[in-house]
Amino acid sequence: MEHDLPVLTRRAFLRTSLMGAALSWTVPVFIQQTCTFMHAQALDSALQAGTGRDHPVLVVIQLAGGNDGLNTIIPFEDDLYFKARPTIGIPKNQVIPLDNGIGFHPSLEPMKALYESGNLAIIQGVGYPNPNRSHFRSTEIWQTASDANQILTKGWLGRYFDNCCRGEDPTVGVVLGEQLPEAFNANLPTGVAIGRPGNLGFDRTSDPSEAHLFSELNGLEPDAMSGDSIGSLSGPNDSGLSALEYLQRTALDAQVSAERIKRMLRSSKNEVPYPRNQLGSSFGLIARLIAGGLPTRVYYASQGGYDTHAGQANTHKRLLSEFSAALVAFCNDLKRKGIFDRVIVLTFSEFGRRVTENANGGTDHGTAAPLFVCGGDVNPGLYGKQPALDKLDSRDLFYSIDFRSVYSTILDNWMKAPAGKILGREFSKLNFV
Repeated sequence: MEHDLPVLTRRAFLRTSLMGAALSWTVPVFIQQTCTFMHAQALDSALQAGTGRDHPVLVVIQLAGGNDGLNTIIPFEDDLYFKARPTIGIPKNQVIPLDNGIGFHPSLEPMKALYESGNLAIIQGVGYPNPNRSHFRSTEIWQTASDANQILTKGWLGRYFDNCCRGEDPTVGVVLGEQLPEAFNANLPTGVAIGRPGNLGFDRTSDPSEAHLFSELNGLEPDAMSGDSIGSLSGPNDSGLSALEYLQRTALDAQVSAERIKRMLRSSKNEVPYPRNQLGSSFGLIARLIAGGLPTRVYYASQGGYDTHAGQANTHKRLLSEFSAALVAFCNDLKRKGIFDRVIVLTFSEFGRRVTENANGGTDHGTAAPLFVCGGDVNPGLYGKQPALDKLDSRDLFYSIDFRSVYSTILDNWMKAPAGKILGREFSKLNFV
């Protein structure tokens, strides 16, 4: 039997109930206005929320601070590399070789198995025209997918939510952190941030059986040694609601979402051990939420500390070791759960570092750098070109792949979304997925 009435999500039903309650004079007017506004939006949407078990999932990991690409994917057959980095260059006999004269930093050795098993793509020389070396501005450019001379207030993922996820549960986007990144900025507030146990109502003493959940969520607190994470730039609210109504809507979303997330965490577990650090905790929780059936399309987490102006060797070694161990644990966990083919992990950093090391045993802000795409359905291998060290742009590397081509490929080929509409124009596609 066919019905002409629109499908209402659980989120819309709850809001409808609240709206009905608002007819009582005892309920503040702003709740009535907010629920009326949200209910109208839900009715306008013809999309039905996914089941949480059948749609593709994107996990975005920001390596915040500007990851040194040359010491991540190393051109160890190029003498100019060692000439530019006599102190911090990675010795040839320590590099984990891949193809075409490049190789992994030794701390990324666990990822070699992902590469060889066909689950890892390496995109080389990623950047954008007229690069900006400010952490905040370059992060903003990556988060909004703007041109260098263009200011956008909506994030690239926020525009995806607006175009493809209207009316769905707020958990369509989940951030493992204290606040939503600028990438999530949307016309309609979307996304939930999980930054500490109290955000989900967990208490260390309230239920001894949930002590492990409290501990895992507490692990999302930034590591003391990781440095500042430059990845949580907030943006303006253009939802059409007043500031108070906007806050009340966000609070309502968070309350509904928190209960759902708590149920998912209680009902699922990790199949493998994860590193006991912030990124390991984030990956472990994401795996459990995916396995539990949370209808999230995009997860977002950040690892800070990559602004290595001084003493880079030990810091970078530790960060890459934490990253590779957490990523490999996540992939192995998803494989055991039988859901690896539904998930893609995309990494990014706001810029790379200068080719030549500085006097403090570190590197300064640069331009192009590699990024990783990992998943069960990834077309593996090397994409793009390793930037030439004998042809520099004011001591910096030339980029060969616009980062928006990576986004466009993800949106079109993985998320099945209209990339041109979301990004504002068409960008060339790659074939890593």
